[in-house]
Amino acid sequence: MYFPTEEEVRRVREMYPIGCRVKLISMGPDPYGKLVPGDQGTVNGVDDTGTVFVSWDCGSGLGMVYGVDHIQRVDEGPIKNT
Repeated sequence: MYFPTEEEVRRVREMYPIGCRVKLISMGPDPYGKLVPGDQGTVNGVDDTGTVFVSWDCGSGLGMVYGVDHIQRVDEGPIKNT
């Protein structure tokens, strides 16, 4: 498993500030995940491993893992979480 550097985590936090809106582009394999591309939600924060935690509109609280899952800000152009 890859862990991002402090600089990479800082950039992720700048790209996805608390309260911004995002939509799911793609996810790594998750047999229990119910999210589908296009689902939208609000960012709650980013932890020290670069995981972006989102309150999804569908009720899920699944975090987006750095380098595995990809989201896009709704209010800006495409931003890849890698």
